[in-house]
Amino acid sequence: MADWIHKISQLMSAIDTVIDEVRRQLAKLLGIEDPIRILPYRGYGTPNYLLVKGRVLKDEGIKLREQEPSVYENIWNMYKRFATDEVPNARLRIRLGELETETTSNSEGYFNVEIHTEEDLSHEGLWCPVDVSLMSTQADEETVLDQAEVMIVRDNASFGIISDIDDTIVHTAATDLLKMIRIVYMGNAESRTPFDGVSDFYNQLQKGKSREECNPIFYVSSSAWNMYDVFAQFMEMNDIPKGPIFLKDIELSLEKIVNFKHEVHKREQIQPIFERFNRLPFILVGDSGQKDPEIYSLLVQDYPGRVLGIFIRDVVPHNQKRTKEIQGIAEKVRSLGSEFFLFQETYQATQFAAEQGWITTDR
Repeated sequence: MADWIHKISQLMSAIDTVIDEVRRQLAKLLGIEDPIRILPYRGYGTPNYLLVKGRVLKDEGIKLREQEPSVYENIWNMYKRFATDEVPNARLRIRLGELETETTSNSEGYFNVEIHTEEDLSHEGLWCPVDVSLMSTQADEETVLDQAEVMIVRDNASFGIISDIDDTIVHTAATDLLKMIRIVYMGNAESRTPFDGVSDFYNQLQKGKSREECNPIFYVSSSAWNMYDVFAQFMEMNDIPKGPIFLKDIELSLEKIVNFKHEVHKREQIQPIFERFNRLPFILVGDSGQKDPEIYSLLVQDYPGRVLGIFIRDVVPHNQKRTKEIQGIAEKVRSLGSEFFLFQETYQATQFAAEQGWITTDR
């Protein structure tokens, strides 16, 4: 069965590649090409290392801050997000001060660059700007330039935070398909609602007990990269601390659709963070609706002593079977020396974090 799925996926991928190339050539021939844009994603690094990520796309003219858009306008913007016209094999120049490197976008327009430098970047603060430009092939072409933000994890960080997004910081109703579709695909950043107290909780975690720490926050979700701008704008609007956002590529491959596992995707995104910052312990935040408790408990086993605690928002409090499962996971996590806290209201998580000495709530 796996063999025929693989063959169909290869065929679908080949057809998609041909269609994309025909579209590009036809648009070029008719002179109706959309301008190219660079969409930088927030990266992370240390005082001597930076990871710069992003994607090169044709600009579809998505309106991010339209005042009171209609449902139709939201749906149209969402359609344009997913009907992306990526730019493969685009040559890019990455520049940080005098340091310069080049890279090329892959078949889906993504680029991922590691920069090693002897210069100490800790003076840049929590965020370091990096210039990303498209290398023109013709002298008369207009320069395409954008600036990526890279979070510098410094020595004054006491711990890191890795958090889910949907149903953890924002109401999504991931356990109710129709309601989730209405919230996610028929709304926008302004129509999304954060859980009460999320801004205060995450800002407190970032500042730590001394209030002078710069504890890094990473956001990991199984939503598509096409939603990146919505998440980034939502966090900005609701005073939720910035952090690198790790999403998933939704390549429409039968093989990937059939074999996709939420828990595998999240572990693949989280493990490099643990490996890169191997001196830091972490606090993990998620929800009970999917597999966050199971994923996080495995990380406790795989990285002994590296997980301070797990916070799980209970979004299915009346599901007795799920509650019993989580109670079993909590007992196992605690037996391994990490804390586990199940909560419904964010203020409860804030209080628990203060009791553990991770944050200070006194003003």
